[in-house]
Formats: sequence, C-alpha cells, structure tokens
Amino acid sequence: MMNLLEIRNLTKVFPHSESPFGGRTSGEVRAVDDVSLDIRSGETLGLVGESGSGKSTLGRLILRLIEPTSGSVRLEGRDLLAADRRDMRRLRRDLQIIFQDPFASLDPRYRVEDIIAEPLIIHRAAQHKDEVRARVNELLRAVGLDESARRRYPHEFSGGQRQRIGIARALALRPKFIVCDEPVSALDVSVGAQIVNLLAQLQRDFGLTYLFISHSMPVVRYLSTRVAVMYRGKIVEIGDTDSITRAPAHPYTRTLLAATPRI
Repeated sequence: MMNLLEIRNLTKVFPHSESPFGGRTSGEVRAVDDVSLDIRSGETLGLVGESGSGKSTLGRLILRLIEPTSGSVRLEGRDLLAADRRDMRRLRRDLQIIFQDPFASLDPRYRVEDIIAEPLIIHRAAQHKDEVRARVNELLRAVGLDESARRRYPHEFSGGQRQRIGIARALALRPKFIVCDEPVSALDVSVGAQIVNLLAQLQRDFGLTYLFISHSMPVVRYLSTRVAVMYRGKIVEIGDTDSITRAPAHPYTRTLLAATPRI
C-alpha cells in the first residue's frame, strides 16, 4: 500500500497568548512536537490521546488550516507547505475535514443544499444549477438522508443528521483524504455508532483515506487499520490496530486501554 501522505518533523509552537488549550501559561506551548508519520492510501489511521494531547492541532496542520512552525507535509509527493495560494486552492479539493461539533460547524443561515453546494461552487466542480442540485441529491443519498432535506435549515435536524450533512459537504469534491476530528464525541453512543458505520461504508464506496481523531480507544479500535497514540504533542507509539490493542508497548497506551471498555 502506497503512502498518500508523508509527515516529517511537524512542529507547532504557540506563544502562550495563542495556546489552543486555554488558560494562562508562560513562555510557549509545543502543541505538536516533531511528529513524523505516514498515512497509507485507503487506510484509516486512528489518532488517539486524551484532550489537550495535540491531536486536533496535528489534523489542522496536515490540512494547512494552521501553519506549522517547522516540518513538512507531502501529499502524493507534493509539498503542501511550499504550495502558494493558487496551488493550495487546487490541493484543497483532495483534503477535507469533518468537524467535531455538528451544531457549530453548519451555518444556521444556509439551507442544507447551500451548505453542501458551497464547495462545488467555490471550486467550480459543477457548472450549472441542475448539475449542482443533482450532485447535492446524490450526496444526501450517500449519507442516508432524503432529498427533501435540501430545503431545510440545520436547526431542523438532530445532531446525528447534522453530522451526516457535514459529511456530505466534506465529500462534495470527491477528496482523497479526510480528517475526521472527533466526529462522534458530541453524539450519544447509538447515534455515534451509526456515524462510525457510515464512515466505514463511505470509505469502501469512495476509496477514502481517513485520519480518525478520537479520545475513545474502542471507537478507534473498531474503525482503524492502524493506530497512532499521541501524548503531550508527540507520537509515542504507532502500529497496526491489533498489535497496539493487544500488546501496547508504551505505558500511556496501556493507561488508555485500561481506562476504556471493549465493544
């Protein structure tokens, strides 16, 4: 299996006034500290660790939603950090994110069809209104929603349905890679399980590659091909899911496993 993404020595240092973890600190915070890892085409790499370990920051650095302090990110050999604005605009078609909070990630002023169509229009991926509408309907069906959802607003949907809308938006440009940033942590267990199963089905249907960020080892164990464990900004252990969950090498990984039930 070939590498889709190659991350080398990625580091993000925040001055205390910019710290994403909140509170007052002195000096600086190394939110991501010299991280190197590969993400293989078609796999789900689970990134697990407690809150504040740097997982979400790492996901945003890979997508260049946050600029790194140092390091490199390559997508199929292309250096994302060296890309200018025009090149990065083209590359963004291949790189998407599903956010944690389905209540905050959708603009309440927009109808569902406008939310899903926005990336299609911005990137000129559909030329005519009929083409845009057909694509929106196709995406709604793919995530298990009826076409009638097009004309409704986010507040008319449950949390799980809103997350499905966010997933449809992320799929609009047929990306190669999606950062799933704790996409089920704001949902109850049964709804979260439905979303996890949907993500697995979409991966099979569309040939997607995921970085699945979570603090829940059971969810990561279920969905991921490999697991990377993050602690205080560093990757302390990485390996195939079975090896990590059955014979963890790092004490922090053992602590995470001991703290969560099996599913």
